[in-house]
Amino acid sequence: MGIRREAAPPTPWSQDLAEPAIDPSAYVHAFSQMIGDVRIGANVLVAPGVSMRADEGTPFRVGKDTNVQDGVVLHGLEHGRVLGDDQQPYSIWVGERVCLTHKALIHGPAYVGDDCFIGFRSTIFNARLGKGVVVMMHALVQDVEIPPGKFVPSGAVVTHQKQADALPEVEPDDLAFVQDVINANEALRVGYVCADDTACITPIRNAGDRATAPTFYSDRVTSAFTSDDNGLTTMQPQRLNPDIVQQVRQLLSQGYRIGTEHTDARRYRINIWQTCSPIQSTREGDVFSALENCIAEHAGEYVRMFGIDPVAKRRVATTTIQRPDGKPLSVAKTSVAAASSPPSRYGSQPSHSGTLSGDLIQQIRQLLNQGYRIGTEYADPRRYRINIWQTCSPVQSMHEPEVLAAVQACMAEHGNDYVRMFGIDPVAKRRVTETTIQRPDGRPVAANGGSAAATSYSANGTTGGTASATVSQQVRQLLSQGYRVGIEHADPRRFRSNVWQTVSVDATHESGVMAAVEGCLRTYGDDYIRIFGVDPKAKKRLSPIMIQRPGQSPAVSGNGASAAPASSHGHGAHRNGAASPGPLANELVQQVRELVSQGYRLSLEHADIRRYRSGAWQNGGMLEGQGASEVLRALESSLHGHSGEYVRLVGIDPKAKRRVLETTIQKP
Repeated sequence: MGIRREAAPPTPWSQDLAEPAIDPSAYVHAFSQMIGDVRIGANVLVAPGVSMRADEGTPFRVGKDTNVQDGVVLHGLEHGRVLGDDQQPYSIWVGERVCLTHKALIHGPAYVGDDCFIGFRSTIFNARLGKGVVVMMHALVQDVEIPPGKFVPSGAVVTHQKQADALPEVEPDDLAFVQDVINANEALRVGYVCADDTACITPIRNAGDRATAPTFYSDRVTSAFTSDDNGLTTMQPQRLNPDIVQQVRQLLSQGYRIGTEHTDARRYRINIWQTCSPIQSTREGDVFSALENCIAEHAGEYVRMFGIDPVAKRRVATTTIQRPDGKPLSVAKTSVAAASSPPSRYGSQPSHSGTLSGDLIQQIRQLLNQGYRIGTEYADPRRYRINIWQTCSPVQSMHEPEVLAAVQACMAEHGNDYVRMFGIDPVAKRRVTETTIQRPDGRPVAANGGSAAATSYSANGTTGGTASATVSQQVRQLLSQGYRVGIEHADPRRFRSNVWQTVSVDATHESGVMAAVEGCLRTYGDDYIRIFGVDPKAKKRLSPIMIQRPGQSPAVSGNGASAAPASSHGHGAHRNGAASPGPLANELVQQVRELVSQGYRLSLEHADIRRYRSGAWQNGGMLEGQGASEVLRALESSLHGHSGEYVRLVGIDPKAKRRVLETTIQKP
């Protein structure tokens, strides 16, 4: 039965009569329909009932290894295009390894990045989805750009950018579900291709017994079909135990390649191994096939498997998968997590075993989001004392997982040295935010600067500055949002009567502003000091943030890890390790009143300790109210509802549709 594909009809906006272009390795069911300039990549599965009509908006592109399931509709408006990864305009761009599940609607202009999952009956319209976004069932995503690695729950309606920015990160369980769907549909594609091939299907029909699997499956899939506890059909390799299968999947999901080695009993005792045939593919079925071939070829020998970090060019998680004596294998379930692994391609954060803290990961993410590149340097203790640093291998990528892997590789290679990281402004050709991230004595370092904060912003390059990492982070946020930064100080007498004196700040770049902040901290060490943002368009001030009090170390009051004690954020005494919410602090009340009076809206975000470390905040909803008093009551009620978690207050400019303040107001 032939595939139903037709040229685009002549219309007032197009007379080119373009036809679909389908890769020979793709399987397109005869009961699907394609019209116009539709480009189907390698190994794509297009199921029955799919409609791809590039007769109005055009062209469409569906990347390799993608599965388009029953009833999916792709259509686009005449006007409106997205920029594909090849820098060409498309009405619809669907990346590689994407799952478009039953009855999903992708209506252009739309961009769906690599490794995305679009759930049953969900709609994507006039939107851009970053790599690894998971959209569950019956959701609507419209008029927004969703960052990579985000999770859209079932039934969600995401039509405003602030909703998209507040979405949670994808969890490992979600990735496992997506991988199951990919496995099943890859098996279906292989099966459909076989069914259309007389040479492949005839032996199966003649055998009359599926247990005698044909050569086609043993060569291409080498798997048995089983059902897990949830009733999902998955492919399980025949000769690999479940722990090894799980470890392979985990390594592949984190962006590693797989390698294998073998040795006989004599060489095993002196630790001499020989390499099996290299595994070029990163597709799960091909990797399992290669592992089983290595085991079969070297029966009676030891065989081991390992992950290969393609960026740092090193091994991780070496695991023995066969013994000649037939003894059972003990596969550590944490062996992959224990390795210094990059984040998965879907954006979720694996365990870093203390190598990169959650704060440092968050700082790298912010630098990349602001368009900076990342660099690393190291110095032994002698060179460190005279401030001589050597550069680690340059970080060429702007992709977060590869950058994190490169930073970790530098730390691992120079474990007995000081290591620092910095941002690189590619336009101004200068550094920003130097941060010491490792010390040879093992002492903890501040994720946003620590001992390097002084060297980052000191006007003359010396280390006499006193601004905390939290202050520099707040300054960075204000500048990244287009605001100017002001500084004020008041002695205790003037502070009581709310009379402040302004310190002139002419700089508009981070290093200059931080030099002014540190100069003010040194000059007015016995005064109260606060910073504030200035909106140059609206000619108004943002809510000020206290960064110094007489007799205390400089810190941001109510804005981060190094601020005041818990009680100043609205907490009572600790009981059984948890904080008991109490009355709101005066400074927080004043800050809320100022934000409300300036016309800003307020919302909350919360995170447990695990999510806080990886910077994954969850939206706690808007604080509704007619005035400051009602908003404060809503705030106090919400804090009670999230006791034992981190909570931060977010100020939102309703006209500019952007955040003006992020302030941590509760810690567990």
